[in-house]
Amino acid sequence: MSGASLAGQRSESGLAQGYARFVRRRVWIMAAMAVALVASLLTDIATGPAALPIHTILSGLIDPESLSRPLRVILWDVRLPYAIMAVIVGASLGLAGAEMQTALNNPLASPFTLGVSAAATLGAALAIVFGVSKLGLSATVLIPAMAFAFAAGTAVLVQFLAKLRGAGVETVVLFGIALVFALNALVALVQFVADADTLQQIVFWSMGSLSRATWGKIMVVAIVFGLCFPFALRQVWAMTALRAGEAQAASLGIDVDRLRLVVMLRSSLLAAAAVSFVGTIGFVGLVGPHMARLMLGEDHRFYLPGAALCGALVLSLASIASKTIIPGLIIPVGIVTSLVGIPLFVALIFGKGRRA
Repeated sequence: MSGASLAGQRSESGLAQGYARFVRRRVWIMAAMAVALVASLLTDIATGPAALPIHTILSGLIDPESLSRPLRVILWDVRLPYAIMAVIVGASLGLAGAEMQTALNNPLASPFTLGVSAAATLGAALAIVFGVSKLGLSATVLIPAMAFAFAAGTAVLVQFLAKLRGAGVETVVLFGIALVFALNALVALVQFVADADTLQQIVFWSMGSLSRATWGKIMVVAIVFGLCFPFALRQVWAMTALRAGEAQAASLGIDVDRLRLVVMLRSSLLAAAAVSFVGTIGFVGLVGPHMARLMLGEDHRFYLPGAALCGALVLSLASIASKTIIPGLIIPVGIVTSLVGIPLFVALIFGKGRRA
């Protein structure tokens, strides 16, 4: 065997070993994130006015009949839906934000900055003020339905405006920010004409809260996530190529415009389903993807699941904080994510700058 061929084999072997280390390291990181998420979920279930020991929670999950009726109600009807909704909504917002940032090649893209959350708030406000009593429908059905319709419609409107004007991807975020201001103004107008009781409901809804969680609502958000996530994984190679540049992706035979449209519609569906039940929750869809990118890189085989895990972990930790900051009082989780998300996002920016 010649020296050149032997050197080539050694080079290929070195590349294979390096790639194996690359994959193994990211698998371990994701495994650690999953363990942290499980620990956060159990802590969230245990946290509250009536403290529940971990062994009581585990025995109650395995055998509900082993608990007394009051403890069973607390665990299965209050704590568990609250904690699981935090995980499912956080995962949906994290995945939606990651896909939006990739599709638009903009680190500021998220359901919050593109107007999806503000549109959901407007839809809920209109349902509270004008729809519930006049249409004779249940508020638990009409408010999420209106919120979802407005959120999904706004996402489609942003895409339509961008296509109509022939705008580039950087302009889509500007359209979204403009819509945020317009939608917030409309919400303020609705609040102005509302009476005291409905005004209180609108304000509470806009703060973002997990207290409205039920098993039926969890099922809806989980089904939407379960349908969207496999389709996202099917396009990981195309989305990874897109991060290298539109020209690079097009040279590989990828229809960039179609890919971007599909990704935006899918991420908008995820975000709309999530916020329609819990209200406005900011920064999770923005911070979660950045955390995943710093830990896992741009390979979307790991980045997309990592963004979902980071989003779920961030919102789960925020849920714990919402019940512990002021003893005996549960703060709306949307307030907590905004207060924690701003300094965390600034820290991520400065950390990224130092590494650059």
